[in-house]
Amino acid sequence: MVRMHRLLLAALGLFLPCFALAHDIPNDVTVEMFVKPEGQHVHVLVRVPLKAMRDISFPLRGPGYLDIARAGALLPGAAKLWIAGFFEMYEGNHLLPNPQVIATRISLPSDFSFGSYESAIVHLASPPLSDATDVYWDQTLLDVLLDTPVQSDRSRFSIEPRFARLGLRVTTVLRLVLPGGETRAFEFDGDPGLVRLDPRWHQAALRFVDLGFLHILDGTDHLLFLFCLVIPFRRLRALIPVVTAFTLAHSITLIASAYNLAPDFLWFPPLIETLIAASIVYMALENIVGAGSVERRWMIAFGFGLVHGFGFSFALRQSLQFSGTHLLTSLLSFNVGVELGQLLVLLLLIPVLQLFFRYAVTERMGTIILSAIVAHTAWHWMLDRGSVLRRFQWAWPVLDAALLATVLRWLMFFVILGGILWLFQMASRWWTERTRPAATESMDGTAGPLLSPMEPATPMDPGRPN
Repeated sequence: MVRMHRLLLAALGLFLPCFALAHDIPNDVTVEMFVKPEGQHVHVLVRVPLKAMRDISFPLRGPGYLDIARAGALLPGAAKLWIAGFFEMYEGNHLLPNPQVIATRISLPSDFSFGSYESAIVHLASPPLSDATDVYWDQTLLDVLLDTPVQSDRSRFSIEPRFARLGLRVTTVLRLVLPGGETRAFEFDGDPGLVRLDPRWHQAALRFVDLGFLHILDGTDHLLFLFCLVIPFRRLRALIPVVTAFTLAHSITLIASAYNLAPDFLWFPPLIETLIAASIVYMALENIVGAGSVERRWMIAFGFGLVHGFGFSFALRQSLQFSGTHLLTSLLSFNVGVELGQLLVLLLLIPVLQLFFRYAVTERMGTIILSAIVAHTAWHWMLDRGSVLRRFQWAWPVLDAALLATVLRWLMFFVILGGILWLFQMASRWWTERTRPAATESMDGTAGPLLSPMEPATPMDPGRPN
């Protein structure tokens, strides 16, 4: 009886691996795509891991090897269901018809033909793998050639990929091959929404205004810095030079970083993150000790704005691929979005602070309490980010021509920066002189001297009648 059971188990083991059963969602999936408009067609090349084709039972043999001969008949259906059905393409604003599956094949992980469009096309047209190839089914790749008709290869195309269903973490690497031979690369995670492969300037501008607006609302450290700027100066006229200085400064370093003028050392991003936290601590402590004025505050805001601009560039680096040929327009639009977000925060924050200082606590005590809370939070950020920074090994740069060119480039940058700072100082003085008469009115509309939040009131003369 025992011998019979063993024979039945052995026979069952031979028949079970004949097909790959439905499997779980894979953890990491990388989708490689080429999009090439050519004549009145758009060719799309896609490579995905075969294990991402769920709910399809691929025939197996032996200990789990893919039966390449029998699996070939299932590949077009898998490509139509899991690839062609998971993205949409637009020519201008016109939705293109579903692409047709032209060719499919199984590839090995060691194949690097998707390094270029030409080699990928040649690979797809080459003979398939030998039926005797021993490769586990979940270690193979599915290559697909898709085709859809268009009116002209000179049109502006967009794509909306929805490949996030293929795995828990899906990264799509897409390369657009233009008719002139130029290649533009994109890389995004999950489902990025509609991606304009060749946007017009206003389309890029709108996208980056939205990015800037959402970034400033989502950036806790930038909001805390803005909060510290606002606490002592809660009138828009007094805040205009301060916020403008911060805006101008971070715009300068953001644009410089986008044009590869920023240091590319590995320790530079954690250094900037640490300095951002330190800037918040400094501004909060300045509020607590009461050592500041409007003129001093805009100068400090300008200096720290240079640091925050590099922080913005780190967040924007991944999104610049969507700017097309409109890099400068996209950068300026991002700054517009940031300023719109800052303006919204100011419009909400100033009335709340006015009510808080009028009905909850005195202005001086409230400034100290709020600034102390911000300083405590930013202090812990600074320590945590500083611990990351200390992990990097510091070494003196090699004295060569490249270093000399970098030093000269930064000297030019600081000269231009000094000129901008001087012009802004002149403009700030003009603005102060222009708004000084209007600044003599208090917040409740009654006439009276406007005191700097850092200056004590002049004691009353006892000999003068009240």
